[in-house]
Amino acid sequence: MSPHNPTSRPAYDDFATPQEMRADCVQVGENMRLRKAARRAVEAPPSIHFDDYPREVRKRDVSIDEATARLADALHLHLD
Repeated sequence: MSPHNPTSRPAYDDFATPQEMRADCVQVGENMRLRKAARRAVEAPPSIHFDDYPREVRKRDVSIDEATARLADALHLHLD
């Protein structure tokens, strides 16, 4: 067999049994969380009504440091 002839050897040096390949596929499916995605696909969607989320969510404060302000001034941006 010539190592440079692709038709002289199989694509893989060692073939797995069908049981080993199935076990690999099952493991990949579990790792990819396909079962979780499948369950969520058939669940009811989350509510969009305010009454279902009665709490107020405080917005984060955004701070602008001196370097950012200088850069904004140089670009003629107004960060008020």
